[in-house]
Amino acid sequence: MPANFRARSTNQSVTRKLTQRLNQSLREAIATMLAILVTFACVLALDPEPGPLVLAVVLTLSLWRSQLDRDWRGRLEAAAVLPLVGLVSLGAGALLLKLPLAGALVFIAGISASIWLRRFGPAAQRAGSLIALPFVVLLVTPYIPSQRLGPVLALIMPVIVALIALLAVTLVHWLARPLRWLPPTITRMNVPTPKPAVASAASRENTLRPIASTRMAIQMAAALAGAFAVGFTFFPGHWSWVVLTAFIVNSGNRGRGDVAYKSILRVIGAAAGALAALVLMLNFGAHDVMSIALMLLAVFLGVWLRPLGYAWWALFVTLALALLQAFIGVSAQLILWPRLEEIVIGAIIGVAAAWFVLPVPSITVLRRRIADALAALSIALDPATPSPTPEYFIAAVASVEQLAPTFRAWRLLSRRFITIQPADWIDTLADCVRPAVAMINSRAIPPALRAELGKARRALREPAEILPALQVLERAIHHASQ
Repeated sequence: MPANFRARSTNQSVTRKLTQRLNQSLREAIATMLAILVTFACVLALDPEPGPLVLAVVLTLSLWRSQLDRDWRGRLEAAAVLPLVGLVSLGAGALLLKLPLAGALVFIAGISASIWLRRFGPAAQRAGSLIALPFVVLLVTPYIPSQRLGPVLALIMPVIVALIALLAVTLVHWLARPLRWLPPTITRMNVPTPKPAVASAASRENTLRPIASTRMAIQMAAALAGAFAVGFTFFPGHWSWVVLTAFIVNSGNRGRGDVAYKSILRVIGAAAGALAALVLMLNFGAHDVMSIALMLLAVFLGVWLRPLGYAWWALFVTLALALLQAFIGVSAQLILWPRLEEIVIGAIIGVAAAWFVLPVPSITVLRRRIADALAALSIALDPATPSPTPEYFIAAVASVEQLAPTFRAWRLLSRRFITIQPADWIDTLADCVRPAVAMINSRAIPPALRAELGKARRALREPAEILPALQVLERAIHHASQ
């Protein structure tokens, strides 16, 4: 296949997928805003004060993105655990105000434990998400106690808001998914485990000790500790942005390259968001109704445009949080530029932790995920698999594509100097999805194709062999699907 034809085909494929993601994210943004508005209206009826209303918006958005209500078990777990964890996070918030060092230690322990728990399987991973969520919300917008309610109701109001937010998110998901407004979620991979002889072509990387979840928990603890130390020492009045940025660039850690790429986009997006907030404040002031409307618009645009790049999400989240500050009476004009300085410092701390504390190369993560995707395809193509489905292969390739922005940026910078480009692996594997789905559904699977798949899985041991093997597999899949 000529190189220029291959490049055009790849560009068309990327454009088509980006358009599909933007269309889907538009639906996601509309559904997200519906859940936020439902929560906002309920909390407004209970306590029309800035503190609970701000918490309602942030917590609903966080719950929506966490997907903790993906099934009934997840909903029940969230409903049972959120109140307890919410009270614990309130205690951590009080410690951060009264005893900052103790509060910082509790915060670091809670976030790091939520990552470390991933090693124990899906149930522990859900528990970790529940543990982390209130701490993150506390960091984004510290709760402001109500002045209208009694002390008991004021104490439990964050728990009430959390349960209302969970109910609103669950209700919107429950309505949207049967109508195909939102895609269905895969709750568990109820398929056989690949045989060890062929399951992991990246097995050598998988033997790293400590294992990935432990490494990432230690990295997060180091990043947060450094961020708290710098924040308490140099920014005692508003240290939270240093800590928040260090947390953001290390959360969802997909290797040190991913962390560095995300930190650059975070700084660029935050700078643009700070500038946009300053312009809006100067032109529209900080009126309550206007602040709320602009904040909700910023959240909507952030969710919708996130597939275009993480910088868009950072831009609109920074803008929304600046408008939140104006809503609760903090002068956005006075803190925007110090906030940008803190974001830069937090990003540097986060990158340093990912690169120098038990680092995990992003290419190792990529090879591991490609191995998982090929293993899922192998199961779907195996005649012994009862009721084969392409869903797990699609989900595995989507996991691989999460690393695409980082490696495509690297390819853009280095393609003239470096021959092996992992972004090419991602593009080639992604091109296999549509014909593979058609072939799996038709069950017309030639034995020669399974042989090529086995070769591709073994080729993952040597980076120079990965792209040729994936290209051969892609051509075989296309031929078999015709």
